[in-house]
Amino acid sequence: MNRDQFIQRIIPQSIIESAAYQVVDSTGMIKLDAMENPYSWPDALRSSLANRLAACELNRYPDPSARAVRTSIKSWMKIPNALSVLFGNGSDEIIALLISSLIGSGRSVCAPDPSFVMFKVLAKQFRVPFHALPLDEEMDLDTGQWIEGLNSNDAGIVFVPQPNNPTGNLFTDGRLRAVVESTDALVVIDEAYTAFTDADYIDWAEKYPNVLIMRTLSKIGLAGSRFGLLIGAPEWISEYDKLRLPYNINTLSQAAVVFALEHSEILEEQSAAIRSERQRLTLELGHRNVKVWPSEANFILVEMPKGRAFEIFEGLKSVNILVKCLDGVHPALADTLRITVGIPCESDAMLMVLDQLLDIGR
Repeated sequence: MNRDQFIQRIIPQSIIESAAYQVVDSTGMIKLDAMENPYSWPDALRSSLANRLAACELNRYPDPSARAVRTSIKSWMKIPNALSVLFGNGSDEIIALLISSLIGSGRSVCAPDPSFVMFKVLAKQFRVPFHALPLDEEMDLDTGQWIEGLNSNDAGIVFVPQPNNPTGNLFTDGRLRAVVESTDALVVIDEAYTAFTDADYIDWAEKYPNVLIMRTLSKIGLAGSRFGLLIGAPEWISEYDKLRLPYNINTLSQAAVVFALEHSEILEEQSAAIRSERQRLTLELGHRNVKVWPSEANFILVEMPKGRAFEIFEGLKSVNILVKCLDGVHPALADTLRITVGIPCESDAMLMVLDQLLDIGR
């Protein structure tokens, strides 16, 4: 057999027919496409971090339990002592770990439609059935269809981003509560954007036996550390810890996170600045001929004039401003762009070009 024939025999057809996750090269661009914190640390702190990292023993395996991080993060996030945490190499690893636990069970994974693409991507990779659950016209949970869908599809896990990506809105508490109380599925509330909203669902992990909370440090300025966490009752966490690969959080990431949390006021100040800029950018976009969806995240979903989203995306890209074009991804996202909240001068540059593309003021 030749190499292609060997590949066909070994690699599942579902993988062969799929595509690798693509990340656009953003070198030299104003980057408003990936929901990152746009602020750097002060030079003095960067120098101190460099010294801390230089002292790391890279010839030794990392602390497998990341004990120093655990102490810092439980204190900073005010995680109750009754709850345990599990760390992942970003939220993606935690999502993969959760979904992999369903392999061979016959139970499915569910998530809102539209929502974070990796829920579906990872379910497909692990060959676990995936079912999308509908949102209403306001991008809120359709409670009746959710309850019916979870039951009819024998859901094992349902992911609920709160707020949702890419829509940016929070789902109504009462609707989410009704879903949690109606299902025997595990409900994973994904609080990736918790720094940009007053909503907080950690207490639900204590109140409800079928709720876990997932968070990440990526959005608050530590995207490069690839650090995510799962929060829940010890009984849940101990089971999923059996699936976690040893030493999954590297030494440099552990040291960087501990250092950052020693200076958490910087992270909090930057998150507050992003929330303030989100409010300004929302108002500015509202003065244009576009529909602006309310956001509780660090990005804004904007509906462009009909049929023009890709053209405007390309127009911004041509002058090195990168946003995310969602037109064609889902019917509910037709004509939309998702714009990450950057620093004010980045917002202003984007708005100036947008005005030219929309022919405003001429």
